[in-house]
Amino acid sequence: MNQAPYSEYFYATPERMASASYLLPAILSVLKGLPAGTRILDIGCGNGALTSAWANTTWDVHAVDNSASGISIATRAYPNINFTQANAGPDLMERFAPQSFDLIISTEVIEHLYAPRLMVAAAHALLKPGGRLVLTCPYHGYLKNLALAATGAMDNHFTALMDCGHIKFWSRKTLCALLTEAGFDEPTFTGVGRLPYLWKSMMLNASKPLTASA
Repeated sequence: MNQAPYSEYFYATPERMASASYLLPAILSVLKGLPAGTRILDIGCGNGALTSAWANTTWDVHAVDNSASGISIATRAYPNINFTQANAGPDLMERFAPQSFDLIISTEVIEHLYAPRLMVAAAHALLKPGGRLVLTCPYHGYLKNLALAATGAMDNHFTALMDCGHIKFWSRKTLCALLTEAGFDEPTFTGVGRLPYLWKSMMLNASKPLTASA
């Protein structure tokens, strides 16, 4: 049987994904206290459900995703947020001005990207000096990897049979290296979901330096 080629990560509803149950509290913790007028970009917003859950109506919130179905659903379901279809890379530089955001968020996206440096470089360029990039992605560490192997959960974890599944498997060390290579200050790390060292995800919070390094 002929099968239509993959074209996008398809969304059918505006419902939140299961990961929102542990990601949302972590995101809200870093957004707490941001003043009115803060300009925020969400890279990889999907159907907009998680974005809508943390967005404050006093902030200027923009969100992008490469999925046409996701952006279509998000635009209808959450009209108070500015949604745009764009990839997590060079497209961003064509749609937004350099140094125009105070904060950029990207949740559970970077593990799906063939060229994650392009997204991180775009985020660095779009942030104002002193602005912050907040990334989450599945956590990998020695104890968790052992637990996955010992329980036979590796196949499911690697999402090999899922279209648009994970293609990068980040550790704290490698993701920190990616961010510092792009010019961010040393990130802070937070484990998210489940017991310590068996975390479901990790959150890195990195700042763009106020001045360029020599």
